[in-house]
Amino acid sequence: MGYFLETLFGGLMSGMLYALVGLGFVLIFKASGVFNFAQGAMVLVAALSMARFSSWLPQWLGFESMWLANILAFVISAGLMVVIAWLVERLVLRHLVNQEATTLLMATLGISYFLDGFGQTLFGSSVYTIDVGMPKDPAFILDSLFEGGILINLEDLTAAAIAAALVAALALFFQYTSTGRALRAVADDHQAAQSIGIPLNRIWVIVWVVAGIVALVAGIIWGSKFGVQFTLSTAALRALPVVILGGLTSIPGAIIGGLIIGVGEKVSEAYLGPYLGGGIEIWFAYVLALTFLLFRPQGLFGEKIIDRV
Repeated sequence: MGYFLETLFGGLMSGMLYALVGLGFVLIFKASGVFNFAQGAMVLVAALSMARFSSWLPQWLGFESMWLANILAFVISAGLMVVIAWLVERLVLRHLVNQEATTLLMATLGISYFLDGFGQTLFGSSVYTIDVGMPKDPAFILDSLFEGGILINLEDLTAAAIAAALVAALALFFQYTSTGRALRAVADDHQAAQSIGIPLNRIWVIVWVVAGIVALVAGIIWGSKFGVQFTLSTAALRALPVVILGGLTSIPGAIIGGLIIGVGEKVSEAYLGPYLGGGIEIWFAYVLALTFLLFRPQGLFGEKIIDRV
């Protein structure tokens, strides 16, 4: 039982990180009706900005405090994501209002490739580290119930708590603020939202800013765990099965989908890996997503995409 709970906790921690990245996909889809292939690149640029500015600022300004460097780097990186959101709306989305979803999809692909190149030009192509003080040492819990206790990763636990707090804040934002209600109206019907005076261009800027901040938090957590390198943009796409499983239009779906996939990967690798030769974590999520595409393409909580087109 102890080993199972250890595996379960590890899966839940990984699942929260998947859910955090998946939220960015859901936010953009809810506002524009198109899948945002640039989300992985946004995570990469945000993580690169955080890593480089937290290293550059102490050298430029002559201080040694890690906390001050991280706070200033976070503010600058958040500002960068706001600028990127504004430029995306100003230069791309503004000219594609009420266009076909395929056109918007191709636009996000172009944005993705641009951000990849922009990140390499601005920040370099080496592997960087992010140190925000998250605990690295493992810990044993429930040692009074199970012999030897249950081993958990404190860094994963901290990351999951941060992700959960951000998810809760987003849920409150969408449910109880006028801007959140406007975002939901735009998600339901662009033209109807415009007809009642909701400015579509401003809403798109806001939702890209929110998705950028989500990408920044995900990039910091991912970079702290694994380092920041250019494979991060493709690694973030591992959250694709999360939104397929939970539903492209559902924020709760992204959370639950992330948890299901995180737990499923860990449990299947632990219990089926020895019989199937291992490597189950690599393909488990995609096989599960493919199954849902075949039998329930809208996911667990999403609406049918055909109704939105």
